[in-house]
Amino acid sequence: MSNQFPSAFFSNISFQDWDFGDFVLKTRLAQALEKGIAHYPIYRSLRFAARQDLQTLFDRAATELGWRAYRLRSNFMMFDGDGIFVTVRGSHKTEYCSCFFSIWAESIPLTEKAQQMLLNLAGDTRIVEPMFSIDWHFLTAKRELESASIEELANDVLEDEAYPELSGGIYSFIERYLDAPETVLVLQGAPGTGKTRLIRAILGEISRRNGGEAQALYTGDKKTLESDEIFVKFITGRDDAFVVEDADHLLKPRSDGNENLHRFLAIADGVVRAQGRKIIFSTNLPNIKDLDDALIRPGRCFARIHTRPLSQSERDSLLERLCQGNTEHQRAATVRLALPTLSTWSLADIYQACAKAKEA
Repeated sequence: MSNQFPSAFFSNISFQDWDFGDFVLKTRLAQALEKGIAHYPIYRSLRFAARQDLQTLFDRAATELGWRAYRLRSNFMMFDGDGIFVTVRGSHKTEYCSCFFSIWAESIPLTEKAQQMLLNLAGDTRIVEPMFSIDWHFLTAKRELESASIEELANDVLEDEAYPELSGGIYSFIERYLDAPETVLVLQGAPGTGKTRLIRAILGEISRRNGGEAQALYTGDKKTLESDEIFVKFITGRDDAFVVEDADHLLKPRSDGNENLHRFLAIADGVVRAQGRKIIFSTNLPNIKDLDDALIRPGRCFARIHTRPLSQSERDSLLERLCQGNTEHQRAATVRLALPTLSTWSLADIYQACAKAKEA
């Protein structure tokens, strides 16, 4: 079977570069279907993070695997071999890179061999600590749903003093939420009051419960939430949680013209349910009454948490915890925060002051 594409065909199509691997695969499958033969009947995916540079890892993959390699851009590659076709998307952070491989092959042994070859690229640099992956969804210029996957270390440490409104402590709260039948959690508060830190801690705990892996579908894009596609993806996919940050427009009452909330109501506790997975909203709306009653009703919503700036005594308790008894660091951080116009302090300011004090 030929894998060649007529040049006239390319002149009549347009696609984003992230579509190209899918385009190649579907073209080959269409050719195989026309000829009445099987092609790539086995599919597997592989995800890992490694403490090495992404470009170095990609260069090694291109030269060491023995497959024909095609790099469309710095973080996307395709590999073509006898009976196997692989695409990989990568991302790079300061201390590590992460990769997501899609593997199509003619047999299970060939797939398993390919997985092991790819893991060998990471070797002892592979990160084995618990991680969670953020599947970030957005609309392309053609208004098509696309995503980018980002691996995050589940190493956030939260202090009870940072969330005095949570009785029993932060980790007890997270455990109760994950064990509860209710789906929805709403985090409401001003920027810098710890909403994102709390979301990361929840995803980290899901990862630990899953043996070191968790996947969250994520968006903050209003237009993405205006169609059913992302909701269908959540219901039919394997995401452990659906995270919507800065969801102010989404949580207001339907009586105020909110036309998109009904989709979340359906998957939170409606005809089509989230099947034990969690939906987490963060919002800067200042008033709890700004939320739609149907979303926060008992049986659907586990809790509405109002994150807030800390008072002076609460600030000092948190600083003592963060500075671990180092009075010099605590004193330096307090000086940085001591402005006569302030009577409350955000978590972001407190953490920054503490970090600067330790660096000095």
